[in-house]
Amino acid sequence: MAVYVDNVEIPWKGKVWCHLVADSLDELHGFATELGLKRQWFQAKASYPHYDVTKSVRTKALRLGAREGDRITMISCAKKMKLEMLSK
Repeated sequence: MAVYVDNVEIPWKGKVWCHLVADSLDELHGFATELGLKRQWFQAKASYPHYDVTKSVRTKALRLGAREGDRITMISCAKKMKLEMLSK
């Protein structure tokens, strides 16, 4: 199992953002907690489930063991998590 963070650069509200996903919801939420993210920041109703993170949080995530996620990996994880959400 793994957590991934992409390298997109989405400017919003004066910061630059990217996305955090994982192989499972439990892993994603656990890692998000380690990063200091709040559960209500989870984007469950977005086109794919993820957390938005700033570039500085991305750096911290990589330090804590997250992997760089390319587009294919990010979408694959998101699809797995979406199926997981639907089965609960």
